[in-house]
Amino acid sequence: MAAAKCCRWPKTRSEAPWPSFAASKAVFDRVVPYQTTSEDLRGLIIDPAITPSPQILTCPDIVSLFMPNSSFSLKDMDRGLRDCVADSSKCLAYQFRLERMEARRQGNFILDVLSFVRRTHQTGWRFNALVVIVDDVVVYKLCGGTPRVDEHLYRRNPLGPLQEPAEMVRDAGVISIL
Repeated sequence: MAAAKCCRWPKTRSEAPWPSFAASKAVFDRVVPYQTTSEDLRGLIIDPAITPSPQILTCPDIVSLFMPNSSFSLKDMDRGLRDCVADSSKCLAYQFRLERMEARRQGNFILDVLSFVRRTHQTGWRFNALVVIVDDVVVYKLCGGTPRVDEHLYRRNPLGPLQEPAEMVRDAGVISIL
């Protein structure tokens, strides 16, 4: 009966090669536009072959990202981005969305398993970075994110397992993997 009162299931998701937001930022701070090469990035573990979940952007992706509508012009862009657009065949960008999160399910075990009520407490950090490369030299960089994540998620399903049966099967698979 004590198990039905309260439970805490640790569930950790760690995708970042660095232990903290500050460490991630420190690595990206070492990237200097017009000096850092693609080889230097690999040495810093900023490489789509090594760093998890990279998004590879092309010149048109960059234009749509930094010029969302016709009120923006090329002259409004940073020099590195203008160089990318000018030499689009040699331009490549990597966008990284890194995080280190821990999620703990809290509350009544039975209500959680049957999907009536689910409470989750998430802590950790998220780091986003963009590196633009022309001719194997970084010409632009941008980084930001959330240094401290502390979120409480609450989901209530009045019909419990009848409301979302597919989700219950998916969650059962996740629990068995853990």
